[in-house]
Amino acid sequence: MDLAAGLPLEVDRTDMRYQWITRLLGNPLVISDEIMEPFAREILEQAASRGDPLVLILDQSKISERHQVLMLALRFGERALPLAWRVETTDGAIGFAVQKALLEAVAPWVPAGATVRLMGDRFYGTADLIGWCQDRSWGYRLRLKGNLKVIDGIDVTTTGRCAKKRIFYLEDVELTAKRARTHIGIIHDPGHAEPWIIAMSDRPRSPRVLEYAGRWGIEPMFSDFKSRGFGIEDTQIRYPDRLDRLILVMALALYWAVSTGLWDAAHHSTPSEKKA
Repeated sequence: MDLAAGLPLEVDRTDMRYQWITRLLGNPLVISDEIMEPFAREILEQAASRGDPLVLILDQSKISERHQVLMLALRFGERALPLAWRVETTDGAIGFAVQKALLEAVAPWVPAGATVRLMGDRFYGTADLIGWCQDRSWGYRLRLKGNLKVIDGIDVTTTGRCAKKRIFYLEDVELTAKRARTHIGIIHDPGHAEPWIIAMSDRPRSPRVLEYAGRWGIEPMFSDFKSRGFGIEDTQIRYPDRLDRLILVMALALYWAVSTGLWDAAHHSTPSEKKA
């Protein structure tokens, strides 16, 4: 009802606005991927034109008591912009089958010749996702759990033991029983409870391992959708397809807000923006 009250529609009764929202969110012809594609292609092309790798972030967040969203976003400045997502009715992690479907939906939107670097937390440091990235020549920085098997020649250990022994770089090792070949970089900064154990496509060096910090750009974006912004956690919607379309509306609003901010910075720049 709060959303309905804010709709700029000329109607006689507020409940008619509510009905309009209900019909939109329940309309199976509203397909988020198809609507997001032109927006995503434009922002990906803009980011690729700078010559830097496209930093894509894969992460999951709880959006209601029964639903989780798996989001693929583009790091944009210090934050991120949503590209595509999948809503699932679950309390746990969304598995690789859905991850793969989401990534394969977005992969054709990436400009030809662009370099991609996929970021993911410990849910995503798996042999399956590493293999998917390698098959498509995507770079990756995927955080690993500390109990994964590492095979280096005839030596068998775990990622956690390597961190405890202060082994910072492992090149071309086999990971887990599936023996996915990858490089691994490890950093344990003073004052941090746990090390970063990062599977990576490039030969591990400290600056390359630290690139994993780019993953945090998605956290402010999730906050925009949730308690610090649109308040999606307050929804009483019970169907994942309707939640998917509600996220679509919010994603378009976020693109509009970012576009407006970029235009204002270009035409009414502050002294600090002029220096930059």
